Order: sequence, then C-alpha cells, then structure tokens
Amino acid sequence: MNNSITDVPGIEIGHAQDADTLTGCSVILCRKGAVAGVDQRGGAPGTRETDLLNPVNMVSKIHALLLSGGSAFGLDAATGVMRYLEEQKIGFDVGVAHVPIVPAAVLFDLALGSADIRPDAEMGYQAASSASAENTDVGNIGAGMGASVGKVLGMQNAMKAGLGTASIEIGGGVIVGAIVAVNAFGDVISPQTGAILAGARSAQVGPLKIGEEGDFANTLHTMQTLSGRTIMKVATRDNTVIGAVATNAKLTKAEATKVAQMAQDGLARTIRPAHTMLDGDTIFAISTGNKKADVSTIGAFAAEVMAQAILRGTEEAKSAGGLPGLKLE
Repeated sequence: MNNSITDVPGIEIGHAQDADTLTGCSVILCRKGAVAGVDQRGGAPGTRETDLLNPVNMVSKIHALLLSGGSAFGLDAATGVMRYLEEQKIGFDVGVAHVPIVPAAVLFDLALGSADIRPDAEMGYQAASSASAENTDVGNIGAGMGASVGKVLGMQNAMKAGLGTASIEIGGGVIVGAIVAVNAFGDVISPQTGAILAGARSAQVGPLKIGEEGDFANTLHTMQTLSGRTIMKVATRDNTVIGAVATNAKLTKAEATKVAQMAQDGLARTIRPAHTMLDGDTIFAISTGNKKADVSTIGAFAAEVMAQAILRGTEEAKSAGGLPGLKLE
C-alpha cells in the first residue's frame, strides 16, 4: 500500500503540467473499463460526459477520467485522452472504431498563472500516455498545479494547494482510494480540531508563519461581516474541488453514484465552507473489481480517504505564483 488511489487494482494515474503558467491535468486510466458514478454539488461546475453516468442511461463502463485546470477550456484535454486510448484500441468496439468513454471535470486556475495557457488535447495525451500504476505523486502536479484555497479576500490573500491522494484497505482485500485537486473557495481545516490549516490570510505572511494565531481571516467569519457580505456579491468563481474515489469492490452504476455522494462528505469535513455557488465541486466513483462489500461501508470509507487526500494535497503544496504553501522547499 502506497497511500494512493493506484493501490486499487486496475487504476493508473498520469499527469501533465506547465510549471511556468501553473496549470495541468491528471488522468485516471482504467484500461479494462470500470463502472462509474458521479456526484456534483457546487454551483459552478465544468463537466463533460457526466449525463451518461446516470444509472438510467445505457453506457455501463468508462475507460478514463480527466481532472483538469483551465476552466471550461480545459475540457479540450479529454480529446487527447481519447486519442491515446483509441490508439491503444481501448474503448467500445463499434465495428468501425473503438470509442473510449472519458468523463471529465475542470477547475478554475486561470487567475493564478497565465490565463491564455490552458490544458489542451496535447497535454491530455501526454497525461494519458504517462499513466502508471506506480504513480503516487502529490502536490504541485497535474490538475493541482494551479490549485489554491481561501479566496474570500481575493487571490492575493489565498494560499497554494495541490493534488492529493490516499487509500485504505477495509478488510477482505477491499481497497478504497481517492485522488483530488484542492481548489476551494473556503479554508482547509483539521477534521479533528476544526483549526484552519490553509486558507484566506488576514495579512501577507510568509510560509514559515502559516498556522500562527491571527494569520487566517477565517472565511466563515468574514462572510458574516458587512464587508464580507459585500465581497460575496462580487466574488469570482476561481474555485472548484474535483476528484475521484475508486474501489476494487463490485458496484453497479447506482451504487457507484451513492459512493460518489457519500465521498462528498470528505469535502464537508475538511473544507469550510464547501459546495458553495462559487465552487463546482464534482466527485466521481469508480469500481474496477469483483470483491464483495457493502455499499454503505464503501461509501463511508470513501469519505474518509477523500478527507485524507484533501489534507495531503494541501500539506504537500509548495509556494507558487506568489502564494505560500505548507510544503517547505
């Protein structure tokens, strides 16, 4: 076990990014196909091919998921993922072609790096072609390259976050894993103490001082103030947490959807506030195996590993784009 979603058999992860312009994308590859569901709770989503994951619709399996920066422009990266999969003859064989199914979700990172450079089809292809079951990278990579948190006082007072992953074996050989790009409007908090770990800063402070008393504005408290109410009227949609949970337990599409819903509890435990109208929070759930397990148990631990992945993606983020991160060089 490497504390990664790649601990789930059948899952491979690939990343591609531009470190200069602070954007990138991540691909979750399922070469043999996987049952999937999705749950979308934020008010500003950017998604692709999510309707087909509805249990009432026909398509039964996906072949990859894309998590991307670049806002709506980043959905273009899915074209590159499809091109790679088609070259590998992965997808539904329709006689004249193999058609890969690649649902996607994007986050807004245009305000941190360069707004005119976004993940495109070539970057998506690079991420897919680099996918490996050994990939356990976290922090400033892939879809987490331009991620940030705590933006109630504007980007200048936000903090850097990144990509996180985690896994747990829950018994009987059943593994549940998560991967997430942490790009929230709110603050990241400790589920145990409620203390802010990273978020809106009350003043320009360096990474060495982060965590000291008085460093954080506290997004919830700020939203209660007169100035906070004014800010919320003009606040931008520079946010969205996107991710996936995976298991080698056998799930139907309906059960995968329920697991995705329960995994959203991991956001609620670690991000305050979560699921706002300024976020597009979208979580996928993937089933790659045939292990027997109770769906409620899978969902309960999906929320746990999602919370762990969010904390890890925050703790492993290095300073970039003028924003301090918790990970020291």
